[in-house]
Amino acid sequence: MATSRVRSRPRLRDLAEDPRIPLMLALGFSSGLPLLLVLGTFSTRLAYSDVDIKAIGLFSYLALPYTLKFLWAPLIDRFDVPGLTRRLGRRRAWMVTTQGAVAAALALMAFADPATSLALLGLGAFLLAFCAATQDVVIDGWRIDAAGTDLQGVLAATSNLGYRFGLMSAGAGALFVADAYGWKVAYLAMAALMVVGLVAALLAPAFDRTGDAARAAAAVEEAAGRPAKVWTFRGAVLEPLAELHRRLGVGLWAILVLVAFYRMPDFISGVMASPLYRQVGFTLTEIGAVSKLYGIWVGIAGAFVGGWAMTRFGLFPTLMVGAFLGAASNLSFSWLSFGGPEVWRLAAAISIDNFCGSFAGMALIAYMSSLTAPGFAATQYALFSSLYALPGKLVAGTSGYIVAAYGYPVFFAITAAVGIPVVVLCLFVGRAGERSAARAAEATATAAVLPDATDPDASGGNHPGGPGLASPDRRGVPAPGPGMRPQT
Repeated sequence: MATSRVRSRPRLRDLAEDPRIPLMLALGFSSGLPLLLVLGTFSTRLAYSDVDIKAIGLFSYLALPYTLKFLWAPLIDRFDVPGLTRRLGRRRAWMVTTQGAVAAALALMAFADPATSLALLGLGAFLLAFCAATQDVVIDGWRIDAAGTDLQGVLAATSNLGYRFGLMSAGAGALFVADAYGWKVAYLAMAALMVVGLVAALLAPAFDRTGDAARAAAAVEEAAGRPAKVWTFRGAVLEPLAELHRRLGVGLWAILVLVAFYRMPDFISGVMASPLYRQVGFTLTEIGAVSKLYGIWVGIAGAFVGGWAMTRFGLFPTLMVGAFLGAASNLSFSWLSFGGPEVWRLAAAISIDNFCGSFAGMALIAYMSSLTAPGFAATQYALFSSLYALPGKLVAGTSGYIVAAYGYPVFFAITAAVGIPVVVLCLFVGRAGERSAARAAEATATAAVLPDATDPDASGGNHPGGPGLASPDRRGVPAPGPGMRPQT
């Protein structure tokens, strides 16, 4: 038994030799690349093309598919890609399809001139967001299918590292190329980089069942009197929400308000950051080097400090500090708007904003994860992660009108003030996650003593391709990543 326990843990040598690690790195890169090309970098392109500030704010609505992807995510598990699923498997077929669609949308945006074809450019941005969000769903599904529970943390971390490399390429890389050769070449170069994920998808093992096998399994389920699993609004949304209400009571509504408002200052202010840089007088190269390259690493440091704070001080204190820092950091942009285009001032503002924002984001990830129940963890976390982003993105569309009416200093001060009610809410419901996690731990301990003999996962098993890996826990523990990816 001792030998079995030792081998159940992946060794460093096993990880170094595991082909899924580099594949996950490349797929994470492919997932992170499109994000800034429809958000931060896209706003910079509009600002430097003299698009009206109000229109820039409204264009932020085009990224809503990233927030609403939970609505069609179950369909990706249900339907095949004609002609490809039989050869590649359902996951890989969807990966190849969405990656090709992302590249096509980037090419469309490359040839759409904001001065003459603003509507076409907007269409390309919306298609990019929809296809990229769908790609995220598929890649996360492949990651879960590809390995046991004990390797999920490693794959999630590897994916996040690749995601950061994608953000750097779409942020700093795209701005450097645009400054030297123009926006058309920059977006075409980003479209070409999607080949990284495409090659990884073609090389990735097909851990999921093929379309024919899935249909055969569905027929067996129906013959046994168990209807095949299909997407329903009740099963996907209402049942997980009902479980939350039963467990958390009327306090659930205050918790939902807290989740919705916690990162709202960042979502509102992020759309106007690039236009502010333009007005102050920074060049594309300076913005790329400081905001999209240096700032990424500062954000990584903030996330690590947030994780350390949770282990050292607990969830509730970290959540409180994150609520304050995440909102107050927007005052750094008010300060930036009063001076000239000095790079050290840009670096200072970016350092404060990215560090505090990542700290707050890590705290919110932990809080949302602690609120989920084992039987509904994936769906409830998807609902929470969509809720935290949706209100901020809806309000962000009006940010251009606020700037036009009151100016940048007042605008960023208003976004910082949003954090005041968030801190107050944290005082009242911030400990709900700790109490929920404690109850879940008690339920898990009880289930471990009395295992369900009808649960097929209780007998163990393995997915192919990994040395000594346990089977995935289908009852789900949400891994960090897609729900809380950078939004700037």
